[in-house]
Amino acid sequence: MSIWQTKSWQEMLQKSGQVEKTIYLKNIFIEKRKVSLGEFGLFALGVDYKDIPKDFLDEIKNLCKVEKALFFQIETLDYKHFEEKDLDGFEKKYYKKFITPFTAIIDLEKSEDEILADMKQKGRYNIRLAEKKGVKIMEAEKTEKNIKIFYDLMMETTSRDNFFGNTFDYYKIFLEELDFSKLLFADYKGKIISAGIFTYFGKEAIYYYGASTSDKNFRNLMAPYLLQWEAIKIGKWLGCEIYDFLGIASPDDENSPLLGVTDFKLKFTKDSKNVSTSFIYKHKKFKYFLIEFLRKFKK
Repeated sequence: MSIWQTKSWQEMLQKSGQVEKTIYLKNIFIEKRKVSLGEFGLFALGVDYKDIPKDFLDEIKNLCKVEKALFFQIETLDYKHFEEKDLDGFEKKYYKKFITPFTAIIDLEKSEDEILADMKQKGRYNIRLAEKKGVKIMEAEKTEKNIKIFYDLMMETTSRDNFFGNTFDYYKIFLEELDFSKLLFADYKGKIISAGIFTYFGKEAIYYYGASTSDKNFRNLMAPYLLQWEAIKIGKWLGCEIYDFLGIASPDDENSPLLGVTDFKLKFTKDSKNVSTSFIYKHKKFKYFLIEFLRKFKK
């Protein structure tokens, strides 16, 4: 089971206002979210293909009627045995992607020495450099003060790298509601210069959010590399089998906004793969077509 299919994840989404409601159908959690023009979409994330029941289409058709939903979208997840498949009655596409199809992973069943050996030379060098310079990694308590430190670093990161982050309240709820989440800090002489939020659930460890200072006096300390290495080792200690960097650019997408972060993530592993497929059932076909047309027009 993925973290997106846990009760605690669904409760976190509701408390943070990410979803209108959650529905439990055929052992699958489904999120009801606002989409456009007063319409709602239904989303099921991180579902193992083999857990999708044979009569799922009929159940979804009925659910869309009851919930007056524009569409239903399901995103599969399989780290070890992924293969492209079809789902009867569904189109292989998505309205909004939550799980990036391609990701970088580390096999945590390997030894630490083997994991280091599989990294690019620059990745290993930067880890050792941060250690040599005196960067220290610590697990931070999930206090409001510490979450504010993370949030401030995240605001620096989003401004520097030109992407959108979440609200302070969202990160606070994320950390407080998910017992399997951890907040890690990279400290240099009493100053927190990098931080990350990670989840450890079942067999999977996930790098969820990362942030670092924009201060040029600290950028050359390579703290994010040592932060990742400590998070990887924690995953091993907790018995996880996979460390997921949660999304990289597709190999054939030369214009992906993920290219920068992909370069960083692939310094830690050679193992990149497709792990997810999206399927959609359009309940209100004409309204869906209209909204898609308007979305393309706005672009």
